[in-house]
Amino acid sequence: MTIPGEILLASDLSSRTDRAAERAVLLARGWQAKLAILHVTNATEQGSAGLAAEAWREELPSAAGEAELLVRNGSLPDVLAKVAAERGSGLIVTGVARYNDVRDYVVGTAVDYIVRRAAVPVLIVRRRADRPYGTIVVGTDFSEGSRRALLAAAELFPQARLLLVHAHPGPGPRTDFQGKGDFLRAEAEAGMKAFLDAAKLPESLITRLSTQSVEGNAAAAIEHCRAAAGAELVVVGRYGQGGFAEAVIGSTAETILGTVRADILIAPGA
Repeated sequence: MTIPGEILLASDLSSRTDRAAERAVLLARGWQAKLAILHVTNATEQGSAGLAAEAWREELPSAAGEAELLVRNGSLPDVLAKVAAERGSGLIVTGVARYNDVRDYVVGTAVDYIVRRAAVPVLIVRRRADRPYGTIVVGTDFSEGSRRALLAAAELFPQARLLLVHAHPGPGPRTDFQGKGDFLRAEAEAGMKAFLDAAKLPESLITRLSTQSVEGNAAAAIEHCRAAAGAELVVVGRYGQGGFAEAVIGSTAETILGTVRADILIAPGA
């Protein structure tokens, strides 16, 4: 994956999307990439859709003042994917509409639909962008999709520390035999080793990579490791063999965003 030449930020031009705008600006500066901000109006706003894009500029954070501002009418997921493809944008950045507490996350931009339609990585921002990403957690289910996610994290953020996390099931309330928990942990660790051996990772990535296998629910395991490591970003693949990568795209996207208290980057498939 190459460093994006353009970042496309989806924004409703309100203060609630300032965090996504701040992160988009920070990334654009670090990558020396162009920043474009897309505001999509709906049917009730058609009367204002014809206004010049510059009329909306005063609603943007000051740091985003030099960005190109695009105003389109339609369905946000469809328009966003179309504009990103037409412009050759290398990354889509979006955010959440409202955050009251960890139990009340509302995905205001239909994140799951955006992810399904986009052909490029999608970054979902929830944290303030006060510094570049220093530590990144990458979720793996040992699939090709999670390998791509790991490589994307390494290439996009070459200075960050990487923690590869795999969640494995526990023995459950009824164990088939004594020591089943130890067996499952050993099986997960063997799977991690086989995954890394097959991935043929560059040495520059291996030197900043650590791994961890955790028993339990994938989202909870990811968040546990993220919090312990102080990571600001979680990266997952779009397609996998189930678990976190699958759960984050679909009806439980809002639950995942409420569980993982960090930004989430969803890497594309093939």
